[in-house]
Amino acid sequence: MSTQPMARSNSALYPHPFSKAYWKQAAGEFRKTNVLVFAALMIALRVALKPLSIPVGLELRINTAFFINAFGAMVFGPVVAIVAGGITDVLGCMLFPSGPYFLPFILTEIAGSVIFALCFYRTEVTAGRVILSRFCIDFFVNIVMTTPLMVWYYDIFYGRYYAIFDMARIAKNLAMFPLESVLLILFLRAVIPPAQRLGYVHSGVEKLRFTRRNVAVLVALAVVGVLAVAGYSLYSYNNTSLSASYTDEERLERNMSMNDIVRERHPEWTDETVSVIERAMPHFGVPDVVYTVAVYAVDEAQLEANAAEALEKDPASTYGMETLNGYSKSEARGDDALVSLGMATIVVDSGSGEVVSYEDDIAP
Repeated sequence: MSTQPMARSNSALYPHPFSKAYWKQAAGEFRKTNVLVFAALMIALRVALKPLSIPVGLELRINTAFFINAFGAMVFGPVVAIVAGGITDVLGCMLFPSGPYFLPFILTEIAGSVIFALCFYRTEVTAGRVILSRFCIDFFVNIVMTTPLMVWYYDIFYGRYYAIFDMARIAKNLAMFPLESVLLILFLRAVIPPAQRLGYVHSGVEKLRFTRRNVAVLVALAVVGVLAVAGYSLYSYNNTSLSASYTDEERLERNMSMNDIVRERHPEWTDETVSVIERAMPHFGVPDVVYTVAVYAVDEAQLEANAAEALEKDPASTYGMETLNGYSKSEARGDDALVSLGMATIVVDSGSGEVVSYEDDIAP
């Protein structure tokens, strides 16, 4: 396929963005005053529309800002879209904050703008391109790209593990993909003709039609998204420790529960012990959870010394047995008041709470 524009004029169209001429044209948009003014208007509209959404069902809403994002990117291209996306993210967070500002989230805003630009700028806009753009944003940006950023965000600001497979958020993106694609096609069919007359866009709406092929592509991509998410869900569920998402209260409760189970198997013990869950592995379709538990004896003298030191540093310190019982894997291994006795593997029925099996390597 040729990489040359379809017409040698200011209204040149390109079959794809893999062309030096395409990127030269996109970079040149920065030199056009009318384009920069238009970009500023699009940024203002996107920021203003960020908190506004259209309810379409239970917990399902369409954020109206993406219509403006698509239209703006179609006019000013991928290079200006990078800057516009970054400015939109910063202004949106300043005017409508929903938590601590986290700079890496700017990447998702930029990515969405660039995807729209690559699909619509200086090319013949088709229904297939619209569908592809929404799939890339809903799946690759809102699911694949956003998830690790959310994990990082929750770890930094809340000190908690963010479930890698956030089913509610992901299900909403997959559910909205077909509807958003259809609405975007209708929106572009409405705005392209007047924008074309003003010289802002150079594509018509002839190929923005619903055909059997487009419907088939829409359905196929929706199925691909569902299967990919279902597969990852199963993998993540079977390979992600439940202990990673415990709150402090849940960790304390479960550690003490494991300690009770361990001590039932060792009635000869009279001294204090602490059991810390290192992993809690579920298995899809099976109620059993396999707990890998580190068992420690408590060095009372060292515990008292650590408590005194903690009080010197902080008079409000509550360091003590409850602190030890609430430890995570890394915290337990770093406290010299705990002396390792060994490991236990405990299988528990998550429904009844009954111990299915128990074994340990603790010497009698």
